[in-house]
Amino acid sequence: MSVCIALILSGGAGQRFGDSTPKQYLPLVDRAVIRHAVDTFLKHPRIDHIRIVRRPQDQTFYDKLFDDLEILEPVDAGETRQESARLGLESLKGLNPDTVLIHDGARPFPTEELITRTLDALKIYSAAIPVLPVLDTIKEISTDKKLISKTVNRHKLFRAQTPQGFDFKTILKAHRKNSKKKLTDDAMVAEEDNLEVATVPGNETNIKITTPEDLKIARKFLMEPEGETRVGTGYDVHTFEKGDHIMLCGIKVPFNKGLKGHSDSDTGIHALTDAILGAIANGDIGSHFPPTEKKWQNASSSIFLMHAASLVKNLDGRINNVDITIICEEPKIGLYRNQMRDQISKILTLPVSSVSVKATTTEKLGFLGRGEGIAAQAIATIFIPHKLY
Repeated sequence: MSVCIALILSGGAGQRFGDSTPKQYLPLVDRAVIRHAVDTFLKHPRIDHIRIVRRPQDQTFYDKLFDDLEILEPVDAGETRQESARLGLESLKGLNPDTVLIHDGARPFPTEELITRTLDALKIYSAAIPVLPVLDTIKEISTDKKLISKTVNRHKLFRAQTPQGFDFKTILKAHRKNSKKKLTDDAMVAEEDNLEVATVPGNETNIKITTPEDLKIARKFLMEPEGETRVGTGYDVHTFEKGDHIMLCGIKVPFNKGLKGHSDSDTGIHALTDAILGAIANGDIGSHFPPTEKKWQNASSSIFLMHAASLVKNLDGRINNVDITIICEEPKIGLYRNQMRDQISKILTLPVSSVSVKATTTEKLGFLGRGEGIAAQAIATIFIPHKLY
C-alpha cells in the first residue's frame, strides 16, 4: 500500500508580519494558524503521517499546540525555506514514503478536496501542485521611475499554492542536487531538475498568512454565517451491579463492578447524546433508542452518539465543543481521561482540544457517595444556520 507523509514547513520567523510570535503560531479564531492545516491533514484518509519542520527556538509554541496529537517528532528547520524542505525530506528517509506533500504552515485552509486532487495527480505524474489563474491585468513596472513599461500576458500566469505533491525519492534527489541554488518553492526545485510538474485547481481560500491584513482576511473566512449557537445539557445515572468493568465515554475501565442498564450503560456517552439532542430540540436518547427494544440490549453507546451527531449534520450544523463531568467515588477516572477524550473526538470527528472530560465526587454524600452507582452530566454547544428554519 502506498504511504504518503505530509511535511509541514513551520520554520519562518514572520519578520514581515511584525509580531514577536511567528505568524504560524498566532491564534486564528479557535486554533493557531498552523493547527488548522494540521487538523485537516490528520483527518484525510490518505495521509499516513505528519511531520512538522520548526525552528528549535519555537519548541515551546510547538509543544503547546501539538502535545495532544499523534504525529511524528518535529525536525529542525534550516536558514531558508528551501533548506527546511530539504532537511524535512532527509528526515523521512527511514520511513521511506512513496509520496510526500509539502505544505506551508502559514496556509491554514487546505481542504480535503484540494489534498485529494493533488494526490490523484501523483498517480500519473511525479510532481503536482495546486494553482490559481491570475485574473487581474498584470503590469511590468520600471524599478527606477515606477512607470509602467509593459502589460504582461496573464493567460499563461498562475499563482502556485501548497500542498505540493511529489514522488518522495524524486523530490529528495532534486533538492539535494539543487541545494546551492536560490529557489522559492519545491515545484521550482523540480523544474530545475527537468521534472514534469502537473497542476490541479487550487482554492481561493487557501491563502498564505504573510501580513496582518492576511490574518484579518483569514478570520473573515471563519466568521459564522447567520445562525445561532445552541447549548444543550444531558444527565444520566446507572446503578452498579456484578461485573468486572464499566464502559465510560467509549473506554472499557477495569472495575470490580458493572453498570446496570440497557445498551452498554455508558453513562458519559448517554449524557452527551442527550445534550446534543437537547441542543437541536430533537427529543432524548430514549425516544430515539427505546429501552423496550431488544435490539439495543448490550449495544455500544457510540451508536447513539453517532446518530445524534448525524442529526446535527443533517441540519448543516456544527458541534463546537462538548464537556462531560463524571460523578462517582470510584473508579478513578484520571488514568483514562485522555483515552476518553480521544474516543469522543473520533466519534464526533472533533479536535481533541474541543472535548473535555473531567470527574468529581459527592464527598461521600447520597447514593453516589455511598458507591451505589455512577452519574454523568454533559454540555454541548452547537451552531445551526438560520437558513434552515
